[in-house]
Amino acid sequence: MSSSNDKVLGVVFLTRHGDRQGFYQSPTNYAAARTAITPLGNVQELQLGQKLRSIYLNASSPSAIQGFNTTLADQNQIQVRADAGGEGGVIFDSAVSLLQGMFPATTSYNTTLANGTTVVGPLGGYQYVPVESVEPGNDISLEGWTSCSKFDEGTQAFYASEPFKQMAAEHADFLQQLGQYMDGRPVTFDNMWNIFDYMNVESIHDANFLKALPPTFLAQARALTNWHQYRTFSSPQIDGIGNIAGRAILPSILSGLTRISNSSDPLKMVYESISYKPFVSLFNMTGVAQQNPELEGFVNYAASLVFEVRQPSSGGPTLRFLFKNGTDDDDFKQYNFMGGSGDIPLSTFVDAMTPAAINSTTEWCQICNNNKDRGCGAIAAAMTVGAQSNHIHQRIGPVGSGFLGAGLTIVVIASMLGVLAFLGLLTVGKASKRKSKSLHSDHGSVEKA
Repeated sequence: MSSSNDKVLGVVFLTRHGDRQGFYQSPTNYAAARTAITPLGNVQELQLGQKLRSIYLNASSPSAIQGFNTTLADQNQIQVRADAGGEGGVIFDSAVSLLQGMFPATTSYNTTLANGTTVVGPLGGYQYVPVESVEPGNDISLEGWTSCSKFDEGTQAFYASEPFKQMAAEHADFLQQLGQYMDGRPVTFDNMWNIFDYMNVESIHDANFLKALPPTFLAQARALTNWHQYRTFSSPQIDGIGNIAGRAILPSILSGLTRISNSSDPLKMVYESISYKPFVSLFNMTGVAQQNPELEGFVNYAASLVFEVRQPSSGGPTLRFLFKNGTDDDDFKQYNFMGGSGDIPLSTFVDAMTPAAINSTTEWCQICNNNKDRGCGAIAAAMTVGAQSNHIHQRIGPVGSGFLGAGLTIVVIASMLGVLAFLGLLTVGKASKRKSKSLHSDHGSVEKA
């Protein structure tokens, strides 16, 4: 484990969005309906940003990031990405609020004109930190499970498993009791996420609902939902389909960690604003849930996971795993992970995670058996054109091939690159930018392969 004399080189941190309005997602494929963030959600994210600032951007903090500009946000030092998928603007708006807390308005954000006038930015020097809006239609990295038929098949297999059926049977009476509070929503065990989410939202925002709901019901529903969601978004094999949410986000995490550890690279902070699903997969893939069973489940609003890159007095950089489960935790807690104790060598983490990472949309399309959605159709068409080109080359004579082959190859390559570049499919992570307790059971578990 690293000593207290370690220097923090930088961080990669993930946060779940703040409190929002009602929400629904399909229990079969997790396609989501749009919703909206609430003022409470914005405040939660602002406060989380302030907490992170006090830890990493405060010169007197033992975890202050070395060489970080703590006064003004330096775009060379920070990279921000936000999921712009099924939950609408909730996740993007959460990122904006968090950044307000991390980089508050300052009169240092000013410019002096040629005539000697000094102009401070609007709203007292509000800092506009660029946020990359990650659109699932052309970037799979933050929503790896969406339109993934192999993931859907795994979910259905889980629902058909004996442990699932047994858990549903054991809690059938409780689910039946919940029916009167669900406002007509289906009260079945496969719909457990939507049951809990409705109860949670109403308990926060509807005083009459909170008063009518028996005091133990929300915690009971949370425990069942933790059991349900951990087994939906995890696999025993690190490259299993249940881990698809974690596998898709891994390349951006690994790239951030590697860049931060490189002293010649100015990047010091990578922030990804996401839904709860990647948290569940990453807790499983890193072994932190196995070593800390209380993390076998989904995370609260404004929860945050921090991968802290540290430089010991000797040896290579190390990695520390920190987590704060929303407002349930006052501070970040360090957790053991990767089967170890305390900090681990960064290289150990990178070597273990790299084989499971999904590094391109083409790879994702193959893994998910998708040939039409999220750019997979364009990739399949480009590959078909390439195959037809090769077939033509084989059928014409040597002289003719010198002319037709060259021309067709140019057309094919231009078409493929044009389509892939337009859709952002050549690499994962290209997208448009906009500024602006768990339930323990003795029945075992069924994991996705």
